[in-house]
Amino acid sequence: MVLEVTAEILKQIHAHGEDAYPEEGAGLLLGYANGEQKQAVQVLLLGNAREQTARHNRYLLTPQDYLRGELEAGRQGLAVIGVFHSHPDHPDQPSEFDREWAMPWFSYLITSVQSGKAAGSRSWRLAEGRENFLEERIVLTNDERRMTEDE
Repeated sequence: MVLEVTAEILKQIHAHGEDAYPEEGAGLLLGYANGEQKQAVQVLLLGNAREQTARHNRYLLTPQDYLRGELEAGRQGLAVIGVFHSHPDHPDQPSEFDREWAMPWFSYLITSVQSGKAAGSRSWRLAEGRENFLEERIVLTNDERRMTEDE
């Protein structure tokens, strides 16, 4: 399982997590999927719709957020391939809450934001049985090439 992202996309994700700190920041990954390989070519930065008192350790993307993501992806010939969010002052690994709300076919890129500064990111996919997450290797690319159906 591989998630390709450009350094620029990862930079945008880190900046969004830092801007949201001390709350969780979130958004959608748009790109291509082919079997076990995904390529994120754009991010959709979204607000955290969770109630104010829970935003420090929870995020919520609304059905309208997902619809907006699907429409934007469709306009560009892309797909929504995952969600990114930040963990303020916590590790870049999924929580039990993340597991309960995750979908098995999405990538979940989590950024640890320590004292307001992005400290690292890891990507995860929910196992088919929903019992745990499997880590997905992040491959940083420097180019904007687009994955084809043959890859």
